Amino acid sequence: MVAISKSVIAAIAVSSVQAYPQPTVTGVETPVLPTGTAAPTPDPEAQKALFLDLFTAPTAIKRFQRLLTAKGQSLLSGDALRSLIVFDFNGAKPAKGALGGATKAANIETFPILTGLGISTTLGFLNACGINTPHVHPRATEFLTVVDGEIDFGYILENGLVAAGENAEVAGTLHQFEGTVFPQGSIHYQINNRCQPATFVAALNSEDPGTSQVAQNFFGLNADVVNATLGFPKTIDGSNIEQFRKHLPVNIAKSVDICIAKCNDEWNVPPPPAPTASGYSTYRA
Repeated sequence: MVAISKSVIAAIAVSSVQAYPQPTVTGVETPVLPTGTAAPTPDPEAQKALFLDLFTAPTAIKRFQRLLTAKGQSLLSGDALRSLIVFDFNGAKPAKGALGGATKAANIETFPILTGLGISTTLGFLNACGINTPHVHPRATEFLTVVDGEIDFGYILENGLVAAGENAEVAGTLHQFEGTVFPQGSIHYQINNRCQPATFVAALNSEDPGTSQVAQNFFGLNADVVNATLGFPKTIDGSNIEQFRKHLPVNIAKSVDICIAKCNDEWNVPPPPAPTASGYSTYRA
């Protein structure tokens, strides 16, 4: 558990400080995503009108009626109905700055039929050495199941679980068709420390679970507060906090050098350049 914790910290640090073009590593660089074409972006005004209509429906059946029928007289048909009752998880795209994979979520915004149902689902596609960086769902508990590959995970609950100074990270490994739960509000992550891609399905008990990336949002705080909290002036201080803030990815980041090195050996790829004077490698797949 301690090793995983250190790897997560290192992954954030390595990915955040690197700003130089890097060589391609076979098997890692190209995101492994499902095929298919993503649905077209809905018209903002039409979507606004739809949600206003759904939110003002007095009952659940009235909400379904407004969404799925032609003025309450007959069900819609064909593609018009299918687009409202079937969610397409194909075409997941990496977030800006993300290299480790992609996620695609069916929630109240992307799948309006979930309005009032208290459920949503996310599919995650993690490349080799990819990490879904530590984050929190402020309004939902998540149950995550691995459907392909293997994924390491960890989470921290609220204060007080263990005695001061004891390890509080609940961590483990999920193999294919195994699952785990991340309680609402817990800081959690998933990391693929293998040299093959992995896929997971995450079900959440809210149609609007929300997501807050811990490190990315933490570095958005006042620099003095960040410095005082971390207490690592040799690594992060007022002179380089803006550099960290600029290069932290939005969602899915590359994992740590140790995983890349392991995979390089498996793929017979030459080792990366030696670490720089700062202590971090200039290499990033």
